[in-house]
Amino acid sequence: MTNILIICRKEMKSYFASPIAYLLMAIFAVIFGYFFYSATAFFVIRGMESQMMGRGMPMDVNEWVIRPLLSNASVIGLFLIPMITMRLFAEEKRSGTMELLMTSPVRDLETIFGKYFSALLMYGCILGVAALNLAILFLYGKPDWKPMLVGLLGLLLQGGSLLAIGTFISTTTRNQIIAGGATFAACLMLWVLDWVAAYEQAAWAKVVSYLSVVQHFESFAKGVLDSKDVVFFVSMIIFGLFLTARSLESLRWRA
Repeated sequence: MTNILIICRKEMKSYFASPIAYLLMAIFAVIFGYFFYSATAFFVIRGMESQMMGRGMPMDVNEWVIRPLLSNASVIGLFLIPMITMRLFAEEKRSGTMELLMTSPVRDLETIFGKYFSALLMYGCILGVAALNLAILFLYGKPDWKPMLVGLLGLLLQGGSLLAIGTFISTTTRNQIIAGGATFAACLMLWVLDWVAAYEQAAWAKVVSYLSVVQHFESFAKGVLDSKDVVFFVSMIIFGLFLTARSLESLRWRA
């Protein structure tokens, strides 16, 4: 456990010692801030129009603002996650420190967990920007905080599953650009797999559609904590880290 914390702390320092962390947080803050402003402005205008037309039923801020924002945040994460994971092992290979890492007394699983948790923490810091924006809603209204927390948990689980895939891909190359591009392609494929259900109803299409991360995030965005979706994301995380372990084992044997 100590080695995992040491590796995690080292990786976190490398994120914030370079412009990577600040750039990713700034990109997310600008894009999500624009979405937040647009969603709240639309909500206010529609609310005023509703009052002027004599409609007494209040609009639900969770349905009109928070839920679309959480969905938009997951889309932004699709582009940022490859930037987080592309350097995890590819940089070690490029700089020549991979051999030292393989021959050190640190076990492969400790290395994997340390690097993965650092990537997950980095992604959590990015999501913290979204949480700060959503917290502003409590100053001017009374949104339901429970669905909001469920949605943020869904974002973290979805991001964690994609980060695990990106961690594995980072072990397969020494080029960070290739690692980032391949991770984005894999994440995008997992994103659009549910499209097949729109034109095919066969059993294989349902299986392919079930593997889409979007389908399993929808319940979180609605504020519903469904155990099958939690199990799906946790299984993807375990699968991605399992592939990473096998890849490192292969590197060790080849070395």
